[in-house]
Amino acid sequence: MPLTDTLNAFVAHGLFERAPTSEGPLSGHTFAVKDFFDVAGVPTAAGSPDWLASHPVPEKSASVVDKLLGAGAHLMGKTHTDELAWSLNGENHHYGTPTNPAAPGRIPGGSSSGSAAATAGGLVDFAIGSDTGGSVRLPASYCGIIGIRPTHGRIAIDGAVPLAPSYDVVGWFARDPKLFADVGAVLFGGLKEVGAPKRVLLARDLFDAAGPAVEAALAPALKIVTKRVGASEEVSAANGALPAWRNAFRLIQSEEAHAAHGAWIEKVKPNFGPGVRERFAAAAHLDAAEVAAAKVVREEARTRLDTLLADDAILILPTAPGIAPLRDTPGDQLEAFRARALELLCPAGHSGLPQISLPMGTLEGCPVGLSFIAPRGKDEVLLSLAKVLLG
Repeated sequence: MPLTDTLNAFVAHGLFERAPTSEGPLSGHTFAVKDFFDVAGVPTAAGSPDWLASHPVPEKSASVVDKLLGAGAHLMGKTHTDELAWSLNGENHHYGTPTNPAAPGRIPGGSSSGSAAATAGGLVDFAIGSDTGGSVRLPASYCGIIGIRPTHGRIAIDGAVPLAPSYDVVGWFARDPKLFADVGAVLFGGLKEVGAPKRVLLARDLFDAAGPAVEAALAPALKIVTKRVGASEEVSAANGALPAWRNAFRLIQSEEAHAAHGAWIEKVKPNFGPGVRERFAAAAHLDAAEVAAAKVVREEARTRLDTLLADDAILILPTAPGIAPLRDTPGDQLEAFRARALELLCPAGHSGLPQISLPMGTLEGCPVGLSFIAPRGKDEVLLSLAKVLLG
């Protein structure tokens, strides 16, 4: 029976159902998928009416969809996304804004906005999103649910519209930590045995970047971490390079987004909404020397974080620099907030390391997430942490 979408979480062409193709560990659970991933026989719009009108209906589903159906999960439809996933807000100029069930009147976060809203509001048990610059982690923080950016490349991202392939990953949301881990086991093709973290590092520079209000809101959560996982040691994650890291992310993402979509934009001349329009326009006129320098900075960031976590340490940081902004916040204010958010979100993106956001704090009555970054390929540490800290 089709669900009733009370949150504007689902796209109009995406209200359909697909029964599981076999019984499995996810039997009895429902899920949704961001309208960035192909489902055979259903259009993919990627948040853009012009993309919808200029692309054929896919004949094959993304492998992540097939895996979940094969594990017994029931697909309830496709969810809203920002245009071509290039936003962190969740306010789509053409299709509107999904309701944030945890903070009504505030944005759900993007670009996996509909997936986060549908999960937080209980329309589905879990949902699939994609994360390039924070598009799973930030909505998870805003909506008070669990969300993960896995190790880059660990889950196949075929059948998805690209944005910046060297950053793009499949991510997912859930409310329950056990179900969250069960979904991970399916998507990873099984879970590896992992031990407890040997060291707990607190990213002092990232907490400072988020500000004292966020740190105070997460203080009770940090006490829980100390009690259940161990005392933390303060470190500087970026060693003074946060602004450079953020700018490097902007440049590399822009270069890859233009490479992916520049020809289509030139041909179709899509009517992008505010913010997305300006980012694509700027991406067409990058300085090649600046992009090359940005890639050097990315390698430095990767080396820095790999070194910090080399002895099976985990890094604690705030997911976001605050609670979800109000809907219809002026564009210049949203851009300023986005820049601050990217300072917290780009370290895991640059390094390709897994990061999970857990709903462990509140500020002004709204959720704020606490994040953990684990060593490369050790995503299972994060799934276990979710069960230890939220179970």
